[in-house]
Amino acid sequence: MASYDYIIIGAGSAGCVLAERLSASGRHRVLVLEAGARDRSPWVRLPLGYGKTFFHPRLNWRYHSAPEAGLGGRSDYWPRGKVVGGSSSINALVWARGLPNDFDDWAAAGATGWDWDAARRTFEAMETRVAADGRREGTGPLHVQDVSDQVHRVTRHFFAGVAEAGLPRTDDCNGAEAEGATTYRITTRNGLRHSAARAYLSPALKRPNVTLRTGVTVGRIGFDGRRATHVELRANGRAETLHAGREIILSAGAVTSPRLLQLSGIGPAALLRGHGIDVRADMPHVGGNLQDHLGLNYFFRATEPTLNDDLRPFWGKAKAALRYALTRRGPLALSVNQCGGLFRSDPAQPHPDQQIYFNPVSYSTTPSGTRNVVNPDPFPGFIIGYQPTRPTSRGRIDIASADPDDAPRIRSNALSTEEDRAAVIAGGRLCRRIMQTPALQGLVDRALEPDLRTLDGEAILEDFRARCGTVFHPVGTCRMGADQGASVVDPRLRLHGFEGLRVVDASVFPNITSGNTNAPTMMVAHRAADLILEAA
Repeated sequence: MASYDYIIIGAGSAGCVLAERLSASGRHRVLVLEAGARDRSPWVRLPLGYGKTFFHPRLNWRYHSAPEAGLGGRSDYWPRGKVVGGSSSINALVWARGLPNDFDDWAAAGATGWDWDAARRTFEAMETRVAADGRREGTGPLHVQDVSDQVHRVTRHFFAGVAEAGLPRTDDCNGAEAEGATTYRITTRNGLRHSAARAYLSPALKRPNVTLRTGVTVGRIGFDGRRATHVELRANGRAETLHAGREIILSAGAVTSPRLLQLSGIGPAALLRGHGIDVRADMPHVGGNLQDHLGLNYFFRATEPTLNDDLRPFWGKAKAALRYALTRRGPLALSVNQCGGLFRSDPAQPHPDQQIYFNPVSYSTTPSGTRNVVNPDPFPGFIIGYQPTRPTSRGRIDIASADPDDAPRIRSNALSTEEDRAAVIAGGRLCRRIMQTPALQGLVDRALEPDLRTLDGEAILEDFRARCGTVFHPVGTCRMGADQGASVVDPRLRLHGFEGLRVVDASVFPNITSGNTNAPTMMVAHRAADLILEAA
């Protein structure tokens, strides 16, 4: 039976960070298990290629939620990375730390030691921040690029409209002043996606004490009494058991980490017994506390050229490809989420409660949900969209059977609270306020229905229910906290009541952060490595 010091389940955003940091001393043998493929697809490396990976069956799990009452009975599409690097290999590249109050709220909720001061120091250790002119700040493994010199010129109307609406502007939503309109920083290096796999795992794999195995299905974690000791898996049709001398670290993400605990007999007892699984520990919060950002886009035809004009025609694609090949710059080196920011929908709000995106491109959404950003609409167009930052609805992710190959049951319980419904209306009104400014009125040829500018609060909510979707930020399903009766792992990310097993990924967030969640997920893993090495 093969043996390692640490077995990391999942080579996603968190697992890649852990592999590098736990192996750096050379003293520990580290195995990383990944269900997906290596990240060699050109669509992974090309920043704009995430438009192709959005439905890619080899790179994406392509989950769907159960029908949601709050969404009018609709099922929502949930893409998740099925590839080394996890969702950091297929996401829209936006690097958003979150707001200081997000992490102070973690600490107040029982996640002692995870306040903003600790998070900020960790972010600073992780990042190399690259200015538009090439100047660098920090020496961390991950490159965070300022692309304000490359964004489409039509974005100037967004910044003008925000100013006319009396809203703030900031140079960087990750800086000292996070609130306001900004050009989003993205995780690229030399024009290529700089995922967790490229920044952390690739250097780690050059060490003899790190092993990566892909195409592996983990069925369950095994125990000797209350200590996690081994992993049972299937690879190439054969069953294997692998032993961990020090710890097993579950980094399979907010969707799969709770499922693997449940498959291992740790979760709500009634659920486990219903699927014929012996109950090792009745922990009802495993799979609970699910939080996610819901968002909605509004589409407009523009009065001047946008990225549609650059990328729709064949000659435009060829020109962009040639520019990218020669310079690693241009639209193919960027996210379509070029600018936006965190805003308060009302000055009385204590913190920004809305995140806005302004994209200088529009693309059709088919009835199946396909969004092909590499093939935009055949006319000039743009998008403004938003997501309330701190939803209060709570859902669950659970196993659907005892078979690890079966898709999970995802129930987000979307828009189930009055607070969330009010936040939706507030966010829609904020976008409407921006769109009604002279700067953006002048950019609009016509709205593609529905026209946000004419919607009242009730119509905003009704439209949101009918068209919104996940913004792909699920967190919280193995919640961190001091109280075993209300959480799954302790503040050192150890599974309550057990030894040798930690959970390290977005599932441990006590509360969702106010922006895109890839940055705080990697922060959790970077800091968790310190906690693990301290124990060693």
